[in-house]
Amino acid sequence: MTPDTLLPIVVAIGIVAFAAPWAVARWVLRGADLSAFDRPAGERFGADGPSDELRAVVASLDRVRELLRGVPRRERLAVLRRHLDELFAGRTFDVRITPVDAGGVRGEWVVAPGADPSRRMLYVHGGAFMMGSPRSHRTLTSRLAQLTGGAVFAVDYRLMPEHPRRAGIDDCRRAYRWLLDHGPDGAGPASAVFVGGDSAGGNLALSLLQWVRDTGLRAPDAAVALSPLTDATLASPSLRRNVRTDPMLGPLFGALARVPSTLLLWSSWRRTGIKPCDPVVSPLRGDLSRLPPTLLQVSDAEMLFDDSQRYANRAQAAGSPVRLQRWAHMVHVWQIFDPELPEARAALDEIGRFLNAAAPPAVAHRATAEVAT
Repeated sequence: MTPDTLLPIVVAIGIVAFAAPWAVARWVLRGADLSAFDRPAGERFGADGPSDELRAVVASLDRVRELLRGVPRRERLAVLRRHLDELFAGRTFDVRITPVDAGGVRGEWVVAPGADPSRRMLYVHGGAFMMGSPRSHRTLTSRLAQLTGGAVFAVDYRLMPEHPRRAGIDDCRRAYRWLLDHGPDGAGPASAVFVGGDSAGGNLALSLLQWVRDTGLRAPDAAVALSPLTDATLASPSLRRNVRTDPMLGPLFGALARVPSTLLLWSSWRRTGIKPCDPVVSPLRGDLSRLPPTLLQVSDAEMLFDDSQRYANRAQAAGSPVRLQRWAHMVHVWQIFDPELPEARAALDEIGRFLNAAAPPAVAHRATAEVAT
């Protein structure tokens, strides 16, 4: 074979080597273009400007960067896990916290005084699927227990990278099945069921809703997702547009905005073994019909803003009663900074009203929830 005949073959091989991964990413991993669901939606809150308390919270986030300064990359996850778990370690909560094994899945019951044990909420914590725990999110779970007059089961699902992505999905499903027939005082049917989650936990919670519907299990009376990741293909425009306005996710994940999407899609597929466009990890891309009443809360300044806006628009187009509340200026999952942040308290009060409208508590427990507010 002469050089003149070899050159076209080498060029063709090079073109195929480049084009094949791009084609697989475009037609197999990415899924459909959902930009039609980018239209503005939802109720708007907090348009007056950031509060002094919010500025203090934003300033506190700078400590994370200082915490990681000089730490080898292989040790950073352990440092972040400890930091998140100890973020509210010195705080006391007016609730009873009980560790429990939920049919092989670890977690803890968070029960407010006077709670009705048959009113139950499964709460799925955030943390990028790699960190976080029931302990790190007790400011949220304790408040939700007070607002609903029920018991919150915070599931301690298995985390990556020690466990595959599907392990956390399976844990949430098993915990939901168990919660339907078990409360903080033992076995017994639930009178009301809620599902909630934030960020990565919001992704798991929204994915769970579709699985519950498709398997024919009792549907939750209502669900709440705080700043959820809904699209694992990372196609939302705000992921790049809001890097500089997101003081929490921007410093941690902003570099991803500069990585070619094809490389991100292949990396995700290789790491999880699940196509990024699969609804099990991208609930936005699944069947959004016949879902329970669902409330999404998100800040218009954060990288995941469009994940919520697209989900709300697409779910409403499918006929599901999904509401979106857009909050100005807030940090990612600002609700966790309760009671320091007035906007956190206001957002949680909105959640309490939403859940109790979907499944009103008994009179005695309603009074308890109102006193707690």
